Amino acid sequence: MTSRSTNVQQATAAARRIILVHGSGHGGWCWYRVATLLRAAGHRVDAPDLAASGADARPLRDVPTFEDHSRPLLDVVAALPDGKRAVLVGHSFGGFSVALAAEMFPEKVAAAVFVTAFMPDCTHHRSYVFEQLTSREWDNMDSVTDDEHVPPSVFLGPEFMRQKIYQLSPPEDYTLSQSLARVSSFYIADQQSKPPFSEARYGAVRKVYVVCKQDMAIVESYQRTMIAGCSEAEVREIADADHMAMFSTPVELAGHLADVANTY
Repeated sequence: MTSRSTNVQQATAAARRIILVHGSGHGGWCWYRVATLLRAAGHRVDAPDLAASGADARPLRDVPTFEDHSRPLLDVVAALPDGKRAVLVGHSFGGFSVALAAEMFPEKVAAAVFVTAFMPDCTHHRSYVFEQLTSREWDNMDSVTDDEHVPPSVFLGPEFMRQKIYQLSPPEDYTLSQSLARVSSFYIADQQSKPPFSEARYGAVRKVYVVCKQDMAIVESYQRTMIAGCSEAEVREIADADHMAMFSTPVELAGHLADVANTY
C-alpha cells in the first residue's frame, strides 16, 4: 500500500488528462466535487455521461449492449491525439467501462484507476467479478430489476442507496442522487458472450485500485479478492470512504487521483 500524500497536487507540466467514469444509475454529475478540486489544481478533467445515463437523453432500450453503453467514454479516449494518454478512473460498475477502453486503446491509457470498482481479470469472462459478488447474497434491498426488458434493467432502490452506498456521504448528495438516478443495466449476458480481456492489451495497462474501507455494497474483502486477481495493481486505501468516495471523502480521493496523474 502506498503512503504518498493525499493532498490535491498541482498539475505538473506533463500532467495527464483525467477521465472520470461513473457507475450504474449515476452520471458524470456524481464527480462534481472531485472534478472541481482537480480542475482547481490545474488538471484537465472530463466526466462524461455514459449512454442512457446522467444527462444523456437516450432511453435504456436504445442502448442494447455494454459497448453501446460505454461508447461516450470510448469516443473520448479514441479522440485523444496520437501520443497522448489519459488516466481513466472508474467507479463501481464504471470499472468495466474503463477495462473495455483499456482493452481497445491500451496505447492511450496512462493508468486505469478503479475506485471501489469492479476490476475484471484476464482469466474469466468479462462479467465474472460482478457475478461472483452477486452470488454471495448481495442484498439489493428495495432495488427493482426487470429481466424481460431489453437489455435487462435495474433501478437502485432509495433505501439500498441510503443504507449501503451513501451511508457516510453528505445528506445533500444523497438527495441529489434521488433526483438524478436512472434505470440502468448490468449487461451480464452481453458481457458473458465476450472473451476475457487480453493480457496483451488490458492486462498490460498499469492499474491502481483505491480500496474504500467503509463500502457496504462492494465490501472491502471483495475489493481485495478482485485485487488478488490482478496482482500487479497498485493498491491505495481510504479509511473513511463509503461506496461514494467522491462524496464521503472527496479531498482524499482527489489527492490520490492527482498523484496518479502526476506519477504516470
